[in-house]
Amino acid sequence: MRTVGRSGLRVGALALGTMGWGSEVDQDTATELLDAFRDAGGTLLDTAYGYGDGASEEILGSLTASCREEFVLATKAGISRTTGTRVVDTSRGTLLDQLDASLRRLRTDHVDLWIVHAWGDNAPIEETVSAMAYAVSSGRARYVGISNHNGWQLARMATLLQAEGVPVVADQIEYSLVARTADADVLPAAEHLGTGILAWAPLGGGVLTGKYRHGVPADSRAAGGRHDNWARRRVDTGSGTIVDAVATAAEGLRISPVQVALTWLRERPGIATAIVGARTPGQLRMALGSDVIDLPDQVRDALDEVSLHAE
Repeated sequence: MRTVGRSGLRVGALALGTMGWGSEVDQDTATELLDAFRDAGGTLLDTAYGYGDGASEEILGSLTASCREEFVLATKAGISRTTGTRVVDTSRGTLLDQLDASLRRLRTDHVDLWIVHAWGDNAPIEETVSAMAYAVSSGRARYVGISNHNGWQLARMATLLQAEGVPVVADQIEYSLVARTADADVLPAAEHLGTGILAWAPLGGGVLTGKYRHGVPADSRAAGGRHDNWARRRVDTGSGTIVDAVATAAEGLRISPVQVALTWLRERPGIATAIVGARTPGQLRMALGSDVIDLPDQVRDALDEVSLHAE
């Protein structure tokens, strides 16, 4: 267990992501995933109002209703796809409406962490901040955070919320060996502000597992579906050298590439947790195995050098 930034919120080094629940993951598989995660001592469950048009939260609510106190529930608001396209709306009314809908789906009166899912230009930032402060003061959320905000956006949000007596405890961003742009501004800003980083796509959309080294499997995210542009971009933009380095380290240490990549991430300064969106219990168990592994200094340094050079 570790704290999220300088807050009192405590989470495990790995979180269970549920973006695919209700679409790629059915309820029976979700039950197996949650059981495996809980058996391993996992606590943080990550979802969002827009995941699966609400299906993710509904499944999660049905599975945790009788054991709510065992988990740290995090959900996000501000993005929806009910119109068939991605809509970002961070206005006060929309954010609070979505939070109330999330609470109904999750079958709880509060979430432990409520996150504004994206930076929005449709409403003044002061309006977004007021919704976050109200979520805390009304008891709907114990802590608040943001997602996919860069360094200056994080700093601006934190400054305005500080005036309300509410800290931004987390910034949920893409971060992995193949996605390190956050090193330039987000991580330094987060360290200064006491904000913890929740890393999504810690395996680079599957790239760091090595499954794309010899082509793109037909059933993979990079082959098509909602994630095709994002995952395929990771395959096509200079990740080969990094993937080879991870595979070499895994072979030498006699562990899996998944465990190498997640252990490297877990040991990075400022990283509170890595959100693993496993689609099968086997994938999840492989990821959970990283929690008891330490990388030798020379391996960690070599991965740092290769990944920074590739970026």
